Amino acid sequence: MEKKKKEKILLIDSSALMYKAFYALPPLKNKRGKQVNAVYGFFLTLIKALEDKEPDYLVATFDLPKKTFRHKRYKLYKAHRPETPKELIEQIPKVKKGIKMLGIPVLEKEGYEADDIIGTLTKRWKKKIDEIIIMTEDRDLLQLVDEKVKVASSLRGKKDLFIFNRKEVEEKYGLPPSLLVDFKALCGDPSDNIPGVKGVGKKTACKLIKEFGSVEKIYSSLEKIEPSLRKKLEENKKEAFLSKELSLIEKDVPLEISISKARFQFKKENLIPFLEEMNFKAILKRIEEKNMSLF
Repeated sequence: MEKKKKEKILLIDSSALMYKAFYALPPLKNKRGKQVNAVYGFFLTLIKALEDKEPDYLVATFDLPKKTFRHKRYKLYKAHRPETPKELIEQIPKVKKGIKMLGIPVLEKEGYEADDIIGTLTKRWKKKIDEIIIMTEDRDLLQLVDEKVKVASSLRGKKDLFIFNRKEVEEKYGLPPSLLVDFKALCGDPSDNIPGVKGVGKKTACKLIKEFGSVEKIYSSLEKIEPSLRKKLEENKKEAFLSKELSLIEKDVPLEISISKARFQFKKENLIPFLEEMNFKAILKRIEEKNMSLF
């Protein structure tokens, strides 16, 4: 009896990939003089991932410019972040156009981040799919990694996408994926303006979690912690639990999509007009040389 092929889905954190490409590449322009470096970087990464991973299902997620439930919970959430450059915003419709030409569903939800959409699809489809690969540049999504879920991300000095499985996460961060949110709750995250516990750094946070476990378990074991550290934890208890709440990816976003809608088959003829319009000759050449329509 022939062994059934394992099916995999690729969930794309499109906003994060575009942001990385925008700052990593020079300000490339198309025939009309419009900047397209984020579009180019996005599709270069996507084509490479399709070639390497050969997904059976595909979904592209996006952040929306409006505030989310986290902003309502904490007004200073991401308050220090500069405004998104106009040159990057103008490229978003172009990326969405190319994605839709490939027949890939585009998901975004007011009040939520792309991370929350990915977390929801991961929870919803985990029993139906053999392997879930999240393509992102956002390390927050590592909290979703388990036996079925992996994160594909770039690493400095590495040409190919690096795959974070459970073992890789533990080796790099010293903690299992499920406790990364507790780590962030203690030491905070300046990039998202998440406060954490004042005076507790990464080493101390990691030590506490290894010894006691989650934030809840740490706070139920305060009598076992040396006085000066215990005082910091007691004085910043509200901030610690707020930080965990802000860091935790939502997994129950109301989304109307069935997995059948995410079924994917690469057809290069669907993308070629878009690549020609964008003047992406290098990507066109790559598709032709690899004869990518075969998979």
